Amino acid sequence: MSDSIDEIEIRKAVKDRYSKLANTKSCCGGGEYASRIGYTKEEVSVLPGEVLEVSAGCGNPTAIAGLKAGETVLDLGSGGGIDVFLSARMVGPEGKAIGIDATPEMVWKARKAAKEMGMANVEFRLGEIECMPVESNTIDVVISNCVINLSPDKGKVFREAFRVLKPGGRIAVSDMVLAEEPSADEREKLRLWTSCIGGAIPLQEYIEKMTEAGFTDINIESKHVYTIEELAYMLSEPSGCGCGAPMPVVPVSDGGLSKVASVRITAIKR
Repeated sequence: MSDSIDEIEIRKAVKDRYSKLANTKSCCGGGEYASRIGYTKEEVSVLPGEVLEVSAGCGNPTAIAGLKAGETVLDLGSGGGIDVFLSARMVGPEGKAIGIDATPEMVWKARKAAKEMGMANVEFRLGEIECMPVESNTIDVVISNCVINLSPDKGKVFREAFRVLKPGGRIAVSDMVLAEEPSADEREKLRLWTSCIGGAIPLQEYIEKMTEAGFTDINIESKHVYTIEELAYMLSEPSGCGCGAPMPVVPVSDGGLSKVASVRITAIKR
């Protein structure tokens, strides 16, 4: 019973945090933040300011997805739509980019931006990534940016991603993991789900969940263990940008934070 209560509380906390971020008029993120986590100047230049303002990722999954013209892309936890819009440009008018987000305010914001940009090959759907409103075997590429770590049931997310992908489809994600298993004390200090850190699990466990879902050819494209200074920039801004929330509880000098890493991973559905 306590586990289910925890899950409900986690989901509510995440939705509340990103609802507030969606309504932020001025944010510490924007083009500067997007550039620091892996987006090129050209990519930043084609995106509207209101989309960049709610950028809350930890990498650029479109850079490792190998998107091709005519493909259908699904972004898990699409937020303001940054990766959906970039994907839509890459797959062209014959392709399509779909975003799923559990926060109504983010979906509305992304839909508004899509209309203003005149992008006809994008779609934003309200839903949870553990139960995707997407038909089976219809997606060429699944991407996600610093969202799966927020889920209290990551195994289910990967099983759903496997379900919606076509045979031969692929997944490309940027996400937060732990470079090594934290101690019990460190784990308690990292229980900050909406900051991307509290939900992070060890990298090996993350890969195991992908394997159990059915994915093969799992490849770690890159791995970066954050410095204390980098985490301070991402998570301790007064407006709570970066991965979504400030860190009032855990001082950034605490040892457990030195184990947090961002990874970019690709895999195949055979």
